Amino acid sequence: MGAGGRMTEKEREEQQKLRAGNGAAVQRSPTDKPPFTLGQIKKAIPPHCFQRSVIKSFGYVVHDLVIVAALLYFALVMIPVLPSGMHLAAWPLYWIAQGCVLTGVWVIAHECGHHAFSDYSVLDDIVGLVLHSSLLVPYFSWKYSHRRHHSNTGSMERDEVFVPKQKSAMAWYTPYVYNNPIGRLVHIVVQLTLGWPLYLAFNVSGRPYPRFACHFDPYGPIYNDRERIQIFISDVGVVAAGAALFKLSSAFGFWWVVRIYGVPLLIVNAWLVLITYLQHTHPALPHYDSTEWDWLRGALATVDRDYGILNRVFHNITDTHVAHHLFSTMPHYHAMEATKAIRPILGEYYQFDPTPVAKATWREAKECIYVESEDNRGGVFWYSNKF
Repeated sequence: MGAGGRMTEKEREEQQKLRAGNGAAVQRSPTDKPPFTLGQIKKAIPPHCFQRSVIKSFGYVVHDLVIVAALLYFALVMIPVLPSGMHLAAWPLYWIAQGCVLTGVWVIAHECGHHAFSDYSVLDDIVGLVLHSSLLVPYFSWKYSHRRHHSNTGSMERDEVFVPKQKSAMAWYTPYVYNNPIGRLVHIVVQLTLGWPLYLAFNVSGRPYPRFACHFDPYGPIYNDRERIQIFISDVGVVAAGAALFKLSSAFGFWWVVRIYGVPLLIVNAWLVLITYLQHTHPALPHYDSTEWDWLRGALATVDRDYGILNRVFHNITDTHVAHHLFSTMPHYHAMEATKAIRPILGEYYQFDPTPVAKATWREAKECIYVESEDNRGGVFWYSNKF
C-alpha cells in the first residue's frame, strides 16, 4: 500500500485469487479513501430511519420476553410430563431456542448501550442495565469498551476486540493448531465456550494495555475517572443476578439452574462471540495501522452475513452490521431499510458474504490466522495463513 492508501498492482491481483466458501470470487475491500463522505451516506437514508420510538423498542422487549416466558413454561411444565425418552430431545430443543431468543434480548441491551433504544439516555441505561445484568453482562463496562471499538474499528493499535496479530507475534505452535483440523476445531470450541468470559475477565482477544485489563475493574486501564462509578454499578448488577441464581440453586438445586439458565446462557455467549468474530474476520477485510487508519475506512472494514431465519431473531445485527457501524444510534428496526439505501453509495466498499455460518466459521478459522502488510511496508494489513 503506497502513500495515500493507493492499491498496488499486486494487491489487485490478489483480489482475484480470493474465493468465498461457495466458490464465488471475494473481492477485497478497497483501501483508497472513499469517494464519498459520511454525510453523503446519511443523505441517502430516509430521515425516519434515524427516529427512535419508545413504544416500538419496548414492543420488541415484550415480544422477546414473552417468548422467553413461553419457553420457560415449556421447560418447567411440559418437559417433566413427557415420556422419558422424549426428554433427550426436548431439553436440547429448549436450550437452543431459549439461547437464540435470549441472544435477541442481548442485542436489544446492546442497542441501549448505543443510545439506539429511545431518545432518553437514562431510560436506555436502565433497560440495558437490567437486561444485560440478567445475562451476567456488566452493562456499563461493556458499553464503554464497545464504544471505543466503534470509534477505532479496524485500527491495529486502538481497536478493542478481535484485534488480529501480525505474523511475528504468533506463538511457535500456531501452525500446528490452525493447520490441523483437530486443533482448529478445538480452537473454535474453546473460543465459542470460553471466549466471552475470558474477554470480560482477562481482555483475551482485546487490545493490549500497559497493565492488567478487566471489565469488572473500575480502576483498570480500560476506563477513565468519569466512568468508574458506572463500572461499580455494572458490577452490582452482575452480583445481584448472581445472588438471584444462588437463591434459585438453593431452592431448586444447582443442576436445575444449569438446565434452565446455564446452558441457554452458554449458547448466548457462543452466538455473541461468533457473530462478532464473523463480522470483523474475513479475507476481504483490511486492517490499518496509524499511518493509514481513518474512522470511515475503519467503519467500512466489516461484513454483513446471512444467518437465515436467525437474522430476525437476532434483530438483524447480523445482516446490517455495516450500517450499524456507520450509524450506531439507529434503531435495529430501521437498519434493513438503511442498508438497502446505502449499498448503491458504498458500492465495492460494502461487503456481504452469504456463505453458510458453519462453513464461514471453518474457513475464517483456517484462512484468517494473522495479518500482514503487502511487501512488509505497513499501512494496510490483510489476513493470511501462510507459514
